[in-house]
Amino acid sequence: MHVLATAGHVDHGKSTLVRALTGSDPDRLADEKRRGLTIRLGYCWTELDPVGEVAFVDVPGHDRFLPTTLSGLGPAPAVLFVVAADDPWMPQAAEHLAALDALGVRHGVLAVTRADLTDPGPALATARAQLAGTGLAGAPAVAVSGRTGQGLAELRAALGAMLAAIPAPDPATPARLWADRSFHLRGSGTIVTGTLPAGTIAVGDRLVTDAVEVRVRGIQALGSDTDRVVGPARVALDLGGGVGRSVAEGSVLVAPEAYRWTSEIDVRLRGDGDPPRGPLLHIGALACAVHVRPLGNGYARLGLERPLPLHAGDRAILRDPGDRRMWGVAVLDPDPVPLRRRGAAGRHATALAGFDGGMAAPLRVRGAARRSELARSGFTDDLDAAAGDEWLLDPARASELAARLTELVTAAGVDGISPADAARRLGLPDPVLLRALPGPAPIERGGRLVADIGLGEAESRALAALTAELADAPFAAPDADRLRELGIDDAMLARLARAGRLVRPAPGIALGPGAVDEAVSRLAELPQPFTASEARRALGTSRRVALPLLDHLDRSGRTVRLPDDRRRLRT
Repeated sequence: MHVLATAGHVDHGKSTLVRALTGSDPDRLADEKRRGLTIRLGYCWTELDPVGEVAFVDVPGHDRFLPTTLSGLGPAPAVLFVVAADDPWMPQAAEHLAALDALGVRHGVLAVTRADLTDPGPALATARAQLAGTGLAGAPAVAVSGRTGQGLAELRAALGAMLAAIPAPDPATPARLWADRSFHLRGSGTIVTGTLPAGTIAVGDRLVTDAVEVRVRGIQALGSDTDRVVGPARVALDLGGGVGRSVAEGSVLVAPEAYRWTSEIDVRLRGDGDPPRGPLLHIGALACAVHVRPLGNGYARLGLERPLPLHAGDRAILRDPGDRRMWGVAVLDPDPVPLRRRGAAGRHATALAGFDGGMAAPLRVRGAARRSELARSGFTDDLDAAAGDEWLLDPARASELAARLTELVTAAGVDGISPADAARRLGLPDPVLLRALPGPAPIERGGRLVADIGLGEAESRALAALTAELADAPFAAPDADRLRELGIDDAMLARLARAGRLVRPAPGIALGPGAVDEAVSRLAELPQPFTASEARRALGTSRRVALPLLDHLDRSGRTVRLPDDRRRLRT
C-alpha cells in the first residue's frame, strides 16, 4: 500500500479530485456536506498502476483547521498538491507548502484543478515557481478537472510513477502508529485509525502508548480485515474492550522497548527568525506545547509537555499559534545530555553539527553509552566496536581514561582499588568499560585492581626463600616461627598477597601463587563430594592449612560447601 495526503487552499477542489480518483467521498460529516468544505481528515482509496493500492488522506484547506491539516500531513510520505486554475496563489496554499517543506516531504504531484473553466497555464507557472524553493521543486504537474474528468488519466499516471519512485521502508522498522481517530465500536471495543509510515503490525502484537500496553485484536486496512499490515499504510486497529480513554485521538502506539519516551530533545531548526518560547510542536498526527531553549547556530533544546516516543531523524513542525509562523524541526538526539556549566549550550550546538543519525556522534557527546539505548533513540549502528559489545566507549576519550586509570591504580599501591571505585572516579557508568580501555589492563586480584609494581630488596629476598621452601611441598606452609626466620611478618604477607606474589588464605599462612590451581587439580581426583579430611590428605598438609585453604576456595567460587560440611568442585 501507498499513502499520500492532499494539500492546498480551501475550496480549490481537493476533495472533488479525490472523489474523481477513487469514486468515494472523503467528506463524511453532514456539516462538511452542508458547508462544502473539509473539516476532519477524510480517507479514500483506489488502485493505481504500477503500484497497486493507494490510500488518500484528504486534509482541510481552511485556515481554522490547520492543526487538523498538519495531523494528516505529518505521517504521510507523499502529497497531491492542489491549486485552482481560476484563483491566484492563496495563503493556505503557501502555508501548506511551508508545512510540507518543513516536514521534509520530497515526493508529490502538482494538480491544477478547474482546467475546464480557464486556461491553467498561469496558475501552473505560479505554482511551479512557488514549489521551486522547496523539497517539491520539479514535481510533475497535471492540469485536471474533477468535474469533467479532463486530465484524470494523466494524473493517475503521474501519481503512480511518483509513488513507484519512493524507496520502500524496511518492514523490520519498529512500528509506530499515529492515531488520528479513536472511537468505541459496540461489540468490539476501542478502535483507532492512523497512518503507519513504516514497520509491521500483526494481530496479537502488543503495543505501548504512554504507560499503557494494549493488544491488537483485529486489523482493517482499506475496508478489509487482515492479519498483518506493513507500512506505509492506512490502518484501523481493534484494541478490544478495557482500553477506555487511555488511547485517544492524538495518541501514538509503538512497539515495546523500540522507542525512547522522552520529554526533552535536541533539534535543528529551519525557518526565519527565532521561535517563541512556547510554540506548538506538530509531529505525526499530534500536537503538544513545548519550551524552546536556543543553543545557537540554529540548534535548540525542546522541553515537551508530554513524553513522546521519538527517534533521531524524525521530522516535525514548530508553529507559533499567534502569528502562524512555522519552523522545520529535525530531531537530532531524543536523549540529550544535561547542560549545566556556563557556556555548555554553545559548545553543545557545535557538537550537534556533527550528528548525522549514526551512533558515533552521540557517543562522542556522552563519552560512554549502551548500544541498546542508542538504538532505542533511533541511532544507526556505524561503530567499529564488536557487534556484541553492549557498553560503548568514545575512542577519543579512551586513551586519556587509560592514563588516568594507571595513575589511580599506581597511587593505590599494593592495596589496589576496586573496579567500581575506579569507574566512579573516571566518570564511567559501569566498571565493565574499564576493559575497553587501550593498553595493558591493570592486574585484578582479590576483586581489586593493582599495579604490577616491583618489590623491595627485603621483600624479594624473603619471597625467594619462601618459594624455595614450598618447591617440593606446595601446601606445607611454614609456621609463624619459620616465617620470622625468613624475615616475613604478617604485614609483608598481606602486601605480597595483594601484589599477587603469593596466596594468603588466612593470617600467618603463606602459599605460592599457583597454590589455588594446584589444589583444585588435586581435589578433582577425589570422588565428589569430599570431606575436609580427604582434602587434607590429597593436599598433603595439616588441618591448620587445609581448613583455611578450603574456605578460600569456597569464597573464590572454586568449591561449594554442602549442608553436611562436605564440598564439591564447582562445575
